[in-house]
Amino acid sequence: MPPDNSATIAVGTDVNFPQDGPTSGTDITRTGPNTFNLGLVGIYQIFFNVCVSEAGQLILTLNGADLDYTVVGRTTGTSDIIEMSLVTTTTTNSILTVRNPAINSTALTITPLAGGTRPVSAHLVILQIH
Repeated sequence: MPPDNSATIAVGTDVNFPQDGPTSGTDITRTGPNTFNLGLVGIYQIFFNVCVSEAGQLILTLNGADLDYTVVGRTTGTSDIIEMSLVTTTTTNSILTVRNPAINSTALTITPLAGGTRPVSAHLVILQIH
């Protein structure tokens, strides 16, 4: 996550992941700064971590719908919000995002220099497992 990542994740908006990491295959693709296409019907393991300054929550969405079983959060301090979930798609070309839920009451501030002077990473890892 370079320092030019969006500093604030407003309520109801998605987290930007501005750089691509290693990829394998062509069935999982980026479609925007915060949207990822899961090309095949199947089961995907999703892992993310995002360092934020406020207490808050993040959730995975699939095709714009909240996946309620994926809500994760923290109550105090400045640390990562971390999630690992299995997501099942039932249609091809499903769109996945990491979102500050619309029912939350506060925007979240990404902390790109947490703990020092070098940028820390926000990660999103998507593995197709079936």
